[in-house]
Amino acid sequence: MELGLIGLGKMGGNMRERIRRAGHTVVGYDRNPDVSDVESLEALVAALPSPKVVWVMVPAGDPTRETVKALKELLGDGDVIVDGGNSRWTDDKLNAELLSDKGIGFVDCGVSGGVWGLENGYALMAGGDPKNIKVVQPVFDALKPEGEFGWVHAGKVGAGHFSKMVHNGIEYAIMQSYAEGWELLRAVDEVENVTEVFRSWREGTVIRSWLLDLLVAALDDDDALSQIAGYAEDSGEGRWTVEAGIDNAVATPAITAALYARFVSRQDDSPAMKAVAAMRNQFGGHATRTSAPPGGDQG
Repeated sequence: MELGLIGLGKMGGNMRERIRRAGHTVVGYDRNPDVSDVESLEALVAALPSPKVVWVMVPAGDPTRETVKALKELLGDGDVIVDGGNSRWTDDKLNAELLSDKGIGFVDCGVSGGVWGLENGYALMAGGDPKNIKVVQPVFDALKPEGEFGWVHAGKVGAGHFSKMVHNGIEYAIMQSYAEGWELLRAVDEVENVTEVFRSWREGTVIRSWLLDLLVAALDDDDALSQIAGYAEDSGEGRWTVEAGIDNAVATPAITAALYARFVSRQDDSPAMKAVAAMRNQFGGHATRTSAPPGGDQG
């Protein structure tokens, strides 16, 4: 089939290549002319046969919303737009409603695979009407990993991005658990081969995973992770997962704790911990750590 793909960054560019390797035609557009196949959205749409399928891989929020609005003016009845970015699932319903009066279908698709997806394939979680899913199915088949798993029609519009959101929330919690275990192992004198302990877990244990493999790869490069700052951003999905848990009265303590740990990581000298230390000193006389006075030692 022929596909229009908007956004040719790290994910989009590799997805274009994987789809082409499967024998399909991809017309790509990006604001960077060095990677773009055409000069404009108008040229991209004009190059596609009907029904036209356009996959959007741009940053979530306003960039995606504005791209969908622009495509509405260029597409027509029977065409389909796929949002494969990390949009919030509530945006999907709004986009579907926006397009419905022109008969343009909308599919939301959570995509997982990162920079490894070109070779390994991408896990895909799609939401939308079955007739629109059917139109895009050849692209899903091209992008998914080899084998039985890695692709799901999760449900209605919004279901794909909601599923990807929960996937990323779980990812937060798993990564935090590995990180805390690594720090604890390093804290005791008895364990002398922390990296090898993690490597041993890659086979035969219930906690083996691709994330564990990636952590071992990082430790092989630098077993103390001394070149990496102890600072972790959150891309939005973790927050949205916690908020969805609140909205639906579903407790998510592990995911919530992992999200909050990322917030703490951004503080070199946590104000909250200062208050905790001060209170401990007040009620129990526990020592507080202070800056060194002139000519003296830090206490």
